[in-house]
Amino acid sequence: MKKKKVVVGMSGGVDSSVAAYLLKEQGYEVIGVTMQIWQDEDEAAQQENGGCCGLSAVDDARRVAQDLGIPYYVMNFKAEFKKNVMDYFVHEYLCGRTPNPCIACNRYVKWESLLRRSLEIGADYIATGHYARIRRLENGRLALVKSATEAKDQTYALYNLTQAQLAHTLMPVGEYTKDEIRKLAGQIGLRVAHKPDSQEICFVPDKDYARFIKEYTGQAVPKGNFINTAGEIIGCHKGIIHYTIGQRKGLNLAMGHPVFVSEIRSKTNEVVIGENKDIFRHTLYAENLNKMAAPEFEDGMAVSAKIRYNHKGSPCRIEKAGEGRIRCVFQEAQRAVTPGQAVVFYDGDYVLGGGTIIGAGEY
Repeated sequence: MKKKKVVVGMSGGVDSSVAAYLLKEQGYEVIGVTMQIWQDEDEAAQQENGGCCGLSAVDDARRVAQDLGIPYYVMNFKAEFKKNVMDYFVHEYLCGRTPNPCIACNRYVKWESLLRRSLEIGADYIATGHYARIRRLENGRLALVKSATEAKDQTYALYNLTQAQLAHTLMPVGEYTKDEIRKLAGQIGLRVAHKPDSQEICFVPDKDYARFIKEYTGQAVPKGNFINTAGEIIGCHKGIIHYTIGQRKGLNLAMGHPVFVSEIRSKTNEVVIGENKDIFRHTLYAENLNKMAAPEFEDGMAVSAKIRYNHKGSPCRIEKAGEGRIRCVFQEAQRAVTPGQAVVFYDGDYVLGGGTIIGAGEY
């Protein structure tokens, strides 16, 4: 029987490297690919900005592929990455929202673009080193299931994958803990066994998002007013791209006690400052919905919802709020519900689906 062919997205890290090894051991014909997004920049810039796709990642991935005895290629996805991740990232911040570029990259680059190109060269699947699992349900739908290790679970960042994408995806690392993956990498002699995980956004390694946005657009971001919840002006802000909901540090406001960003109003260029109680909300609204285990989000549906990557999840009820939009009502008020971030719904370990948060409270 002809071996099934799988293209493994290799970042040069331990997780994707072990994923390639596991799939080869399982009898797949494995091809390693790194998605290059900085090919037109000089070497110094690639080293600085590369993250999971820069020159060091390419070098590490190539060496691992050689050690595993699998073919390896670099595919240029710069145009796709710029359009779907970097342009999106900048646009969202300029609109007063806080985006999650890794979710966009997963959906539109690592899956949509890589999968399309992989199928074109005759592959049956793509695979990554994400900590998640895929299961087919009794209703025939495919769903993500939390990984074997809650601490490393990455299903939140993958909630918007489509049924077609899941049907052509393998995630072998999801059955292991991180310690097990590193131990296995060491046992088979992979030189990346103890390589640190990448923690930053790959194209903003210094985490200075405002600087990046200014350089990317070539434009200054206008200053504006800090206002309190009563609408009174209490100071001047540096530009809305410097702020996110729940932020306390870097406000430079002499209020005599801790205060927080409770709202960002891009239309009036105002940043609303409130007390701790003002950043808790029982209700959020979401759109751009993707259904996974759930064929529909039924009115009154009880779920557990995560509103950010490191959120533990909280019980809520889903209500319909117009065409393509839902309202989530939490049993307990949630801190810093942030427009632009994803809300992801779970039934136990199964991902039901999710959407993009567009507002909180009465919106």
